[in-house]
Amino acid sequence: FLVLVQVHGQGGFKFQNWAKTYGCSPELYFQPASVEEIREILDMARQRNKRVKVVGGGHSPSDIACTDGFMIQMGKMNKILKVDKEQQQVTVEGGIFLSDLNVELSKHGLALANLGAVSEVTAAGVIGTGTHNTGIKHGILSTQVVALTLLTASGDILECSESINVDIFQAARLHLGCLGVVLTVTFQCVPHFCLHEVAFPSTLTEVLEHLDEHLKRSQYFRFLWFPHSENVSIIYQDPTSKPPSSSSSWLWDYAVGYYLLEFLLWISTFVPSLVCWINRCFFWLLFSSRVENVASSYKIFSYECRFKQHVQDWAIPIEKTKEALLELKAALENNPKMVAHYPVEVRFARGDEIWMSPCFQRDSCYMNIIMYRPYGKNVPHLNYWLTYEGIMKKHGGRPHWAKAHSCTQKDFERMYPGFPKFCSIREKLDPTGMFLNAYLEKVFY
Repeated sequence: FLVLVQVHGQGGFKFQNWAKTYGCSPELYFQPASVEEIREILDMARQRNKRVKVVGGGHSPSDIACTDGFMIQMGKMNKILKVDKEQQQVTVEGGIFLSDLNVELSKHGLALANLGAVSEVTAAGVIGTGTHNTGIKHGILSTQVVALTLLTASGDILECSESINVDIFQAARLHLGCLGVVLTVTFQCVPHFCLHEVAFPSTLTEVLEHLDEHLKRSQYFRFLWFPHSENVSIIYQDPTSKPPSSSSSWLWDYAVGYYLLEFLLWISTFVPSLVCWINRCFFWLLFSSRVENVASSYKIFSYECRFKQHVQDWAIPIEKTKEALLELKAALENNPKMVAHYPVEVRFARGDEIWMSPCFQRDSCYMNIIMYRPYGKNVPHLNYWLTYEGIMKKHGGRPHWAKAHSCTQKDFERMYPGFPKFCSIREKLDPTGMFLNAYLEKVFY
């Protein structure tokens, strides 16, 4: 009875992810403001035999955060706990948005060395799903974590780092939300830096022929390929001491790159053959000239995802980049009914030792495909999705944990040498499966 007095769960709450592609109706929705409150929620869940899901910014384009049990939204647990200027480390509560953390870090003359494209995401969430950006000398965001604290299903708090609870630390740096509630995260930072971004047009043939040179030439190199064409936009981002400046224009980026694009893609749902023309047309309108920007690193790393979309993103061994991309291109050419929105975004990441990381023990290429949902309308994409997944699997790919995919436990056992180790830690920390849901059951059973 006491429990109910202290922690209030909201009934009738409907959760939807950012893209509105997945949603759920948790029995009770909580926004705790302290560790004690979270403990009480877990106690109540144990007594009533309920499952618990922790959600952050709700950005994942999959059902990884969905539950019909208890949902804990960590938005009130969003403080910066400690800034260690000597070690260049910051300790934060798990619910802090990276958009807030970036601004605070810059006030202290610090920055995260790499960030994903979206900043309205929580510290615990980005590491839990293996969020990444690009840069062959940089790992996924989880590699920047040097310590964390975990509240387990039994109510214990575990301190984890490279020297304490080492195995749990290796698992929790990419935790999939199934080991417990991540209360705090300590990130390794770097001194604040500005980035000079240069985007310029090229061709798919050129970029694939000279991939090694591009990777060497720019610290954060990626490229966008426009399906149904040879068009590519190459993007270099490198630290600079130049003053902030920008050559992009609001009018083009918004009026054309957002509103006109959404309208034309909506029309293309009635006439699919228009997509090839739209991809070429928008390359010419928005990406065919050289554009340069200089700003604080976090402003360059983050960009808008335009509008609602379906996304897939797999990591393949870096040496398979050319082969896989040319196969995808050929598949689209050989199947005129299958259309693909732009861009296919190609990024690179350093190998790591995190058990559930798509980059485990190999430098990787991430190939992100997209189908927009103009005005929220569903666009047929199953054919394209399955074709892409087939190519990725053939080349030893591993799917991004936050994105929708059709893999099952057998796939993961094959993909991840560390999978059994992760499973044994999960079973030890959460023997009753309190933190599981439908998405995770496909992963573990």
